Amino acid sequence: MLRWHRPLLFLCATMSALTPVFLVLVFVDGRTLDGLPIWIKPMKFAISFALYSFTWAWLLSLRHRAGRVSWWMGTALVVAAFAEVALIAIQAARGRHSHFNEATSLDASIWIAMGATIGVLMLANLVAAVFVIVDRQADRVSTWAVRLGLTISTLGIASGGLMVTGVPGQTWAEDFAGAHSVGVADGGPGLPVVGWSTIGGDLRVPHFVGMHALQLLPLFALLLAALSVRFAVLRREEVRLRLVLIAGGAYGYLFLLLLWQALRGQSLVHPDAVTLALLGVAAVTAIGAAATALSPRRQPAP
Repeated sequence: MLRWHRPLLFLCATMSALTPVFLVLVFVDGRTLDGLPIWIKPMKFAISFALYSFTWAWLLSLRHRAGRVSWWMGTALVVAAFAEVALIAIQAARGRHSHFNEATSLDASIWIAMGATIGVLMLANLVAAVFVIVDRQADRVSTWAVRLGLTISTLGIASGGLMVTGVPGQTWAEDFAGAHSVGVADGGPGLPVVGWSTIGGDLRVPHFVGMHALQLLPLFALLLAALSVRFAVLRREEVRLRLVLIAGGAYGYLFLLLLWQALRGQSLVHPDAVTLALLGVAAVTAIGAAATALSPRRQPAP
């Protein structure tokens, strides 16, 4: 019987309940920041933490050796997530930027506190991930889906550190200790809701895509298991394992390509010929590998 991490489930329930509250505030409060409704950011973080906490509650329920340490890492994730969303909401209520803002002593104090919560999140995520990765799950398919998802997710979370360490082409606004964009200043034209830059590189893109490998790759493995009821070729564990490895490789490649694109100051929605060519090569390779894995020639004779 699975033993779910209750604090993480509580975090998931709380963030799920806060999401419609923030959505209402988006329409009730007409203030904007960088061209977006001011309550969009707290809502995005609430949704993200709802997904993130539910996934970790499930991961920590899986069979692995370091139960006590993992429980404390999960609890650290909960405390840090609550603190981060609370600080983002406070700054939204004040009409101020939450990330990187050092314009006033209060803004700077809030940003320092947020930096501490981000550090706790990254460390707890890394430690818990290591304990889950080294253990084996129910079968090889789920084992590798979890391992690949956690590895790419950890890299995605770590890529967020580039926003505060600085990269070539970044311009930090006065009184700010970091930036999302590369090649252009923060606050310019962006995609609806997410705000990702449409005129320059944006480090939030690989950060987001990489982080959510934690959900998507295990979900892909579950989808293959569900489809195996209807498609005989997927009933073989070896076939599903190959497809999960192909999906993990393709996802990791996509994360690195998006990171490289952002570091070159190139918008997600305006890729150049090189980016498109590399994306095309990856797509053809992944489709070809998947077709080979599903090919009847690779299946054992009845």
